[in-house]
Amino acid sequence: MDAMEAVDIALVLAVDGSASVTFEEFGLICGGMAAALRDPVIVAGLTQGPAKGSLAALLLWSGAGAQAVMMGWTCLGAEADVLAFADAVDNMPRTVRPGLTAIGEALLGALTLLAHAPASARRSVVDVIGDGRSNDGIAPGPVRDRMAAAGITINGLCILHEEPDLLHFYATEVIGGPDAFAVTCTDYPDFAAAMRRKLAQEVA
Repeated sequence: MDAMEAVDIALVLAVDGSASVTFEEFGLICGGMAAALRDPVIVAGLTQGPAKGSLAALLLWSGAGAQAVMMGWTCLGAEADVLAFADAVDNMPRTVRPGLTAIGEALLGALTLLAHAPASARRSVVDVIGDGRSNDGIAPGPVRDRMAAAGITINGLCILHEEPDLLHFYATEVIGGPDAFAVTCTDYPDFAAAMRRKLAQEVA
């Protein structure tokens, strides 16, 4: 679709590509995100709001200095746009080295993306998707606070297969901003359903 002057939501999917995520698990993340994006409820939420469109981008991250913008800002103004974006997510290569877990660095990367969004957004949302605590780079809490103060919402999707108490870390150190929340899934096979629930709440 053509560029838009204003959108309902600017959404950054910030996806964990650290060493704790095996290549099989990474495939389940990509497939689960794609399946959620193809859900008719999500498609409608992204394309039928007051501005009749949204923006989405995808940031793959690992340790400090290991980030890649896998999909730059994409205008989603029709079902075909969302489905094409979902197809790209489904086939996303893993280009960052599988290192440590630098959530603070990922938040800074998302903040940079939002600063260069090609349209103004009624809401700016960052989805941090991961399976472990931050253990590299800058601490996420201060970056989260800076983003929240700017009106940016940081939500979380915690995969609990290695750290059953990961939700507590996300709640205290990662999520923030207007109406922030986190959802969980017990393991990677449950990821698609959790991602769908999360997106449905964000685009409602």
